[in-house]
Amino acid sequence: MSIFNKLGGILGTSKELDVEDYMNSAEMEDVDVMNEPADFYIKPVSLQQESDIALIEAELQKRNIILLDISELAKRPNTLKGMVDTLKEYVTKTNGDIARIGEEKIMLTPAKVKIIKSKRPKAPQR
Repeated sequence: MSIFNKLGGILGTSKELDVEDYMNSAEMEDVDVMNEPADFYIKPVSLQQESDIALIEAELQKRNIILLDISELAKRPNTLKGMVDTLKEYVTKTNGDIARIGEEKIMLTPAKVKIIKSKRPKAPQR
């Protein structure tokens, strides 16, 4: 008899607890049982609509770094430009940073976190 079955019996529940279902449930989504909580996180976010900007700003206020996927809006360059301009204005105002790190990825950082944007110099030709 597993410990969960024993606990179920003690608590008066007859339903067996499936650990896999519990760990995959929505309430466990942000829980990392293997490590203690971090001070800050790198969070992947997909930019799909205007309301995502508020989520991104909230995460930056929590001092998290955002790895932004812009592939959804790549088909609408004018919309993408407007939203990225809004985000750029926000990170500039809050002393954060923003940089494109690929065709479909942008990194945004919170206050006092800067991104080195210069590329490594090429190796000298022989």
